[in-house]
Order: sequence, then C-alpha cells, then structure tokens
Amino acid sequence: MRIGLLTEGGYPYVSGDAGLWCDRLVRGLGQHEFDIYALSRTERQEDRGWIQLPPQVGRVRTAPLWTAHSDGVVYGRRARRRFAEAYGELAAAVCGGPEAAGAEVPAEAAAGDPADAVGAEADRFANALYGLAELARDEGGLVGALRSENAVRALERACRAPGALRTARTARVPDLLTVAAHIERTLRPLSLDWYEDDALGSADLCHAAAGGAAALPGLLARHFLGVPLLVTEYGVQLRAHYLAAATLEEAPAVRALLAAFHGRLAAEVYGAAALITPGNTHARRWQERCGADRAKLRTVHPGMEAARFADVGEGTRGSRCADPDTLVWVGRVEPAKDLISLLHSFAEIRKAEPKTRLRIVGAPAEGPDGTSYLAHCKALAAQLFPDEAEGAHAVGDNPVSFEEIGGPEIPSLAEAYACGALVVLSSVVEGFPVGLVEAMLCGRATVSTDVGAVVEVIGGTGLVVPPRNPRALAEACVALLRDPERRERLGAAARARALELFTVEQNITAFHGIYLEIVSHSPVRRVIVDDEGEPLPFGVPAEAHVPGRWTEPRLMTAGRPRWAQGAPVRATASVSAPVPVSVGEGA
Repeated sequence: MRIGLLTEGGYPYVSGDAGLWCDRLVRGLGQHEFDIYALSRTERQEDRGWIQLPPQVGRVRTAPLWTAHSDGVVYGRRARRRFAEAYGELAAAVCGGPEAAGAEVPAEAAAGDPADAVGAEADRFANALYGLAELARDEGGLVGALRSENAVRALERACRAPGALRTARTARVPDLLTVAAHIERTLRPLSLDWYEDDALGSADLCHAAAGGAAALPGLLARHFLGVPLLVTEYGVQLRAHYLAAATLEEAPAVRALLAAFHGRLAAEVYGAAALITPGNTHARRWQERCGADRAKLRTVHPGMEAARFADVGEGTRGSRCADPDTLVWVGRVEPAKDLISLLHSFAEIRKAEPKTRLRIVGAPAEGPDGTSYLAHCKALAAQLFPDEAEGAHAVGDNPVSFEEIGGPEIPSLAEAYACGALVVLSSVVEGFPVGLVEAMLCGRATVSTDVGAVVEVIGGTGLVVPPRNPRALAEACVALLRDPERRERLGAAARARALELFTVEQNITAFHGIYLEIVSHSPVRRVIVDDEGEPLPFGVPAEAHVPGRWTEPRLMTAGRPRWAQGAPVRATASVSAPVPVSVGEGA
C-alpha cells in the first residue's frame, strides 16, 4: 500500500523530532511505498538537509512552518464574507462556550448537559476549520487573510462576546495580535496544494508522526479525499504546549486562548483519526483526557535497536566489568533533567560511599538556555566537590565529570552506559524515557524518578523514587552500590524486559498490523474498471495491497466514472528514487 507519512520538524531532515523512529519504520516496512510530507520548523533545519532515504520513499514534499510569504490572493466580496464567517466561528469556539458570539445552541445542550455543550463546541470548531480549508482551496491561499485586520477584529469580538472565557475578556490589542499570529502559523498547512488526487489523494493511508500541525494535512486529506488517518504521538503535542507555555512570559489571556485553540485542535485530530497510537500509558491517559475515544487507542512502544547495545548487555563489557563505584547519567543537559537535584543527591552518596564517582554524559540542549544550565551545573559541582587528592603530592581530581559522546574515553553511546555499574535518571518532566530503555538494553540496574512513563517502562527491574527528592535518590543509589548481586539481578531482568517490549522489530510489526487493520475497515475510494471501462464488481480483493501482478488494474478516482469524464487511466508507476518537491510545485 502507499502511505502518506506526515511529519513536522523531523523526518526526513537531519535534525528534529521523531526522525529516528520514522526512518526505522520506513526502512522496516519495505513492502510498502511511502510518500513523505514534511513541515520544517526553522531555516537552519532546511539548510542541514535530509538524511539518506531508502528506495521505498517515492516522493518527498516539503513546506516551511517558520515563514510564509504573502500568497498575493485578493479576496472578492463573497470570499471575504466566507472568511469572516468561518474565522469568526473558529474564534468563538476558542474563546468561550456555545452562547459566545450569538451562536445557536442545540436544545439538549442548552438544557445543561456539559457533554452536549462540549460536543457542540467541537463541531463548531471543526466546521470553522474545514470552512477555512475549503476557502483556501477555492481561492488559492489563506495566508493574507489570516494576517489581516479582519482576523484580529474577529478575535476581539469573540473575546468580548457574552459567555467568553473570563481570562479572554482581559485580552488587549497586543495580546490579540500575538494569538492571531500563532493561529496563522499553525494553520499554514491549510494553504498547501497537497490535497489533490495526485498528492495525498493517491495514498491509501495518512500516518501523522505527531498531533498538532503535523496532523492537519491528514485532517484535510480525510475531509477532501476520504483518506483514513492514523495519528502517532510519542509525546503528546497538547502536553508539550502546556509545558512550553508555563515558561513563557505571556499575558494570561494569551496563554488561555492558545491553550483553548490547541485543545480544540487536538480534540478534532483525535475525533477524525481512524486509530491513535500513543507510545506509552502516560501519553494514552493524556489523550483520553483530551477527548480521544478509548476504543481507537493502540499503545505502540517506541522501538530501539538492541544490536548496538548487545556487546555491553551480554558481551565482555557487561556489568561485571563496569566500575562498581561509578554512577552514570546520560541524556540532554537541560532544566527538565534536574541535574541540580542529582548533584545534591551525589553529595549525600559521597558521605556514605566516599569512593563513588559520577559521570554526566551528554551535550546541552540547543539554545542559550541549555548552555547556561550546563555552566550552572559545572559551577555547582565545583562548589560541592572541591578537587580531591590522595596525597600531598598528588594532583587533585573532581569526582564529578562532564563529558560528551564521541571523545576518546566515550566513543559511542553504548560505551557511556558501559563505564558505570548504575544508571541514574533524575528528571522532573519526562515523556517516554529513551535513555532508560538504552540502559536496560545494556543490562544496567537503574534508579529513576517517578515521572512520565518511567514506571511503565521499568516495571519491577529498577528502583523508582519521587522527583525533586535528593535524599530518596541518594538512599536508593547507596542501596544498590552496596549490593552488587542485586544490581546484577536487576540488570539482567531489565535487559530481558527491554528485549521483549522495546525493540524495533516489535514496533514495526505493530504498525504493519495497524496499517492493514485501518485499510481493511476503510471504504474503497477508487472504482476498478475492466477493459471496457465499466465498473468491475469485487474488483478490490484482499490481495490488492500485496505486491504482485494482481496489483496492476486500471484505476480511476471515485466520482469520475467513464460515462462522466473520459476514459480511465492506469495507476501511476511508483518512483524508485525520492523526488523533492517544494511548495507550489506539482507532485
């Protein structure tokens, strides 16, 4: 079958989110053909280029989310009226309840049933969203309209309308401009030319690698072309927005309106998807709380390449050969990892076990915040642990080291886990703990904080303590440092659990079955015709999606039979090499 893989800020670019698992998925499902539809986040990401793509990628189309030039479309009176109505409805759905902006409320919703009211608002948002998409398709673009003064005025009316959110009523003009700009950026995919029969319409299935903007093309392909949508979230987009908003110095009205907008969008994505695949139970609970139907959810854990850790987990670099007095932390250095608590905890560990060392392995997160946080951690380590020397004539040494993978001492990721007998995770915010799975594949005992999906991943194969509790973290580490046999048992159990649940093979097998499940329940969107051009009954057997000579019938899109519009056309042959197509070009 042909899969339209939808990404934002990741695959096929060298840097970004979800690139690794998308690449593993595409390479693992060589029997299918993939078309990539990628939204880039920054100019730098585009400049760094793509990774090498496998031959089953037939086509790549890209569009930037970080910039949008004016489309030059001038709306007539009717188009301006359509935009005002649709955007006004969208703003009203975001800003308040059903009574906002004078909307008609169904009788059952007016009777006071909260569920009915929520459903009415969800329908209102969806109708407005698709109304804007249809306007963009008819007029050739939406960028200028979304940036116009009319959009800001519609937001202002919705914020001042009866029933609007209390916080929204406090929005000032600068706040409205900020919200309008954010909505315009998120809705840029509505103006793309991807929603035609020879683009997303040629896919049997759209697979969004995330929610939010990445899933928008899938929503429109489903709306315009009837293509079923699969949504995978290893990190819930709405949760990520909430966490990011908490760190921004924006007005309360801006935070409230953007939270409402992303909440409505997430609910529509979950409602339209044929199936939703969270990466863990933690993400699954978030999706259910945001309106996802439990019957649509299929948990698919991320897959890790176990082979790269086999030498450490089973070979000569196993836990018996690791330094028994060394703790290892591996990850991206950023505030969410709470290395400050780890360093304070290590001070307590050193009081109980003076020979213990801590190796912090990882690069700072991109941007000035990551660099400054790393500098702060190094300064704290120097303050807590002055250089120590065994004698008067020996050179002092700090028991805490900060290192990066790729150096002479740690040439690879597996070597980072091999240098210690105990791996520590101290995060205060975590989604799916990839580093924890890597440590498990290396056969290492772990001590982790109870955040995100940590408990689900670790099972009973490691120790878990509350976050932001240095003393509890220290006590757990000391207990395992003093009991090498227990470390050995936990490490072996952790590796066995990781090999059972978190490998690339199980991930690919799960998605292969999900693809077949969705396609088997989706209505046929093409009419199969015989040599005379007449509709062929039972022309789509189960084998239609299996490579072979029977996959070469002549196809025509539903709604264009021979007696209406010309003769049918044979299916386009698959392309053997990726063909990059930028926005505005044909497929």
